[in-house]
Amino acid sequence: MQSSSDFQRYFLAIIPPEPVYSEAQVLKEYFKNTFGSKASLNSPPHITLHMPFRWKEKKELILIEKLKDFGQLQAAFQLSLHRFNAFPPRVIYLDVETNSQLVVLQKELERFCKRSFQLFNANRLDQPFRPHLTLAFRDLKKETFGQAWNEFKNREYKANWLVESIYLLKHNGSVWEKHAQVALKKTIY
Repeated sequence: MQSSSDFQRYFLAIIPPEPVYSEAQVLKEYFKNTFGSKASLNSPPHITLHMPFRWKEKKELILIEKLKDFGQLQAAFQLSLHRFNAFPPRVIYLDVETNSQLVVLQKELERFCKRSFQLFNANRLDQPFRPHLTLAFRDLKKETFGQAWNEFKNREYKANWLVESIYLLKHNGSVWEKHAQVALKKTIY
């Protein structure tokens, strides 16, 4: 019989490079210190590609190797964050500019995870893919959301970078950590 300790929690995401990473981290800290929303600090700044799932830790290397094979079939691409946005009444985030390459990558990854690992992106059944980088979410109180959103709704933010990899993140029992980097195929411009 398998115990739950045989399994670990993982998810797949894009993690921005510097300076975007640090800028997002500073914003997350601001939401914690100003509005009491600290839940987003439990993971590095990221754009989720596949929701958290459970996987046998002893089969982790197989997961990583197959993901690396997948990455070599996917082209690197440009990604832009272009404003603050919200999912009222609890979530404030940096919005990802519409990007067909990102949508294709996410769909291919979802299909690959179903075929190769029998992993299903459960939350995606009822919601379309809405790429974003969360700054404040579940512990942002409804009463505080309005105040926070009023401060950020007209604020500008722009950043872009070449996405050359995705990450497998692993939960260490208290927070999510970068666990394995999956390089994407380089393209010649």
